[in-house]
Amino acid sequence: MHPTTLEVRAPVPLTRLSEDEILFRDNVRQFAEDQVRPLVKEMDEKGVFEKDLIRQFFRLGLMGIEIPEQYGGGGGKFFEAILAVEELSRVDASAGVVVDVQNTLVNNALLRWANEEQRKRYLPRMATETCGAYALSEAGSGSDAFALQSRAVLKGGDYVLNGRKLWITNGKEAGLFVLFATVDPAAGYKGITAFLIEKQCPGFTVGKKEDKLGIRASSTCELILEDCRVPKSNVLGEVGKGYKIAIETLNEGRIGIGAQMLGVARGAWECAVRYAQERKQFGKPIADFQGIQFQIAQMTTEIEAARLMVYNAARMKDAGMPFVKEAAMAKLFCSQVAERVTSLAIEIYGGSGFTKD
Repeated sequence: MHPTTLEVRAPVPLTRLSEDEILFRDNVRQFAEDQVRPLVKEMDEKGVFEKDLIRQFFRLGLMGIEIPEQYGGGGGKFFEAILAVEELSRVDASAGVVVDVQNTLVNNALLRWANEEQRKRYLPRMATETCGAYALSEAGSGSDAFALQSRAVLKGGDYVLNGRKLWITNGKEAGLFVLFATVDPAAGYKGITAFLIEKQCPGFTVGKKEDKLGIRASSTCELILEDCRVPKSNVLGEVGKGYKIAIETLNEGRIGIGAQMLGVARGAWECAVRYAQERKQFGKPIADFQGIQFQIAQMTTEIEAARLMVYNAARMKDAGMPFVKEAAMAKLFCSQVAERVTSLAIEIYGGSGFTKD
């Protein structure tokens, strides 16, 4: 018998960070503590993200981590973007998702699919002043991502777009939208095309902002297209290849969401551990009780497993290795861990866990 041939992948370092990565992570962590945390409660209650924080994100280079230096970006790695999302989300998931969408979706789509003229026009702005949004979802197009109703019809040198988009993160803050519409409904997913649409484009309107139960400071908006005219030069990639852009960009996005959920879990765990050491019952901290210790140990273990999955997927992406399965698994598992850890944290807080304070 011939031995079974197994796929052999080069080992990828996971939790071990280089000195530069540690410095970057620590700087983002300190910024999150000093500048983001004091604003979290107010931003959540008002459902509005502080504009000055976004300006600080740009000044720190957090909005253009992978953009090459020749376009004004940091020339960094995808892994660094993931570290930034995790550390910001540890303090505020809204801050984490602003940076996440910018780097893993919008900038990523431009870097992979934009022509040189589009890169020169948009990448310097994305690195220094312009927020981006990724507009794929519609009322009937969520998990079935390609059931798009938004239409794009070529008229002369422009495409005329009509339709509505829902659940668009960063919709209120964004100045540039990577928006998907179909040029030929009969062609199914092969008619889907990606367009670069600027906020001031005629016929383009940002509609209502959703009043969400969580991640409230992050804007999630409706987009309205009413005879919105977009030059042919603003087609991203090729006409009819939008489905490919959407699928491949969302692969990186899944790792970003995994990092966001990892940060949320870490933040909740840290609060729960601190409270367990402060809260006393029967003459001693509740952290001394084995029942509480079991819960904290379970939370700690799941967070570490989630970190390994996120870091592994990000390292594989940077190494040019196939990572689609790992990205999907990381998003799934980290979302589950975030729910379990935050729920356990509420239990450890007892009655106080049911109050907004």
